[in-house]
Amino acid sequence: MDRRKFLKSTAIGGAAAASTALAAPAYAQGNRTLTLVTSWGRGLAGVHDAAERVANSITEMSDGSLTIDLKAAGELVGAFEVFDAVTAGQADMYHAADYYFIGQHPGYAFFTAVPFGMTAQELVNWYYHDGGHDLHSELGQIFGLKSFIAGNTGAQAGGWFRKEINGPEDFNGLKFRMPGLGGKALGKLGASVQNVPGAEVYQLLASGGLDGTEWIGPWADEKAGFQEITKTYYTAGFHEPGAALSLATNLEVFESLSPQHQRIIEIASGESHQWSLSQFLANNGAALQRLQASGVKILTFPDSVWDAFGAASSEVLAEDMSDELFKKIYDSVIASMRSSSGWLKQSSTAYVAQRDRVMG
Repeated sequence: MDRRKFLKSTAIGGAAAASTALAAPAYAQGNRTLTLVTSWGRGLAGVHDAAERVANSITEMSDGSLTIDLKAAGELVGAFEVFDAVTAGQADMYHAADYYFIGQHPGYAFFTAVPFGMTAQELVNWYYHDGGHDLHSELGQIFGLKSFIAGNTGAQAGGWFRKEINGPEDFNGLKFRMPGLGGKALGKLGASVQNVPGAEVYQLLASGGLDGTEWIGPWADEKAGFQEITKTYYTAGFHEPGAALSLATNLEVFESLSPQHQRIIEIASGESHQWSLSQFLANNGAALQRLQASGVKILTFPDSVWDAFGAASSEVLAEDMSDELFKKIYDSVIASMRSSSGWLKQSSTAYVAQRDRVMG
């Protein structure tokens, strides 16, 4: 029987049997197991860890009354099929980067990262205090999902290239892996943009199917082994300044859970977000040193390339402004980002600059 139809009919039947309008809602009784599908290959550094962290936390915090059965990419459905699997009731939850699903709605980009968008700190400010989570829920309502951010990579690297990038023209015809709106921006510069699951990137880069790729940052990139293929690495990227990961539950399944279990999912997701962010940031510095010691050339894009990134990104963002919800989310993000950055620049950013100057 279809899970969503079953839950709906059960809810209707329960309502019909209720003796008064004030009767407490009926929640599923007994222990439950929910199937979590992910976009990550099992063991993929950082991102699979975040999915595993939130799954284990939910199971442990509920004392086993809500058990999460994690299926890595390809074990039940493919990496990019998790959204449809959960909305259709084939699985109960997914863990992924929501910008993989801009084909369903472009607004999902904001719940991972958009070009020249929010840092990880700015994103959580928006998400928890400036209406971001409410907008995530509003978007999810369209597709029958209840979502929470549940991981973050921090600022991502510009990526690995077979040749140095000296100007915007060097992207013309380049076969490059980059998802989301950042990938669309590179397309404006003439790149042949590929969106492939993380577990497949190494082989494509090694075989020549890609001329370059972004993945995450020094630690995860080193674990993936890209330094074995090319030694040209750009650090700061324009596309994902603080990329969040999401845990989304089929809305009918979520609403069938007790308030206690719903709250456990929310808290476990938030904890996984902060744990994941610190995992990446704690490991990136040492990994970058190892990469450099192994002969990797550490580079930054020239200003002319950054200017081209900016112009292309503005063009891409403008293309979806006719969508009312996309514009609503965009306006919310920009207002929060300007508010947050106004203080951050005067406080922590200024402090770090002075600390580095004084302490060396």
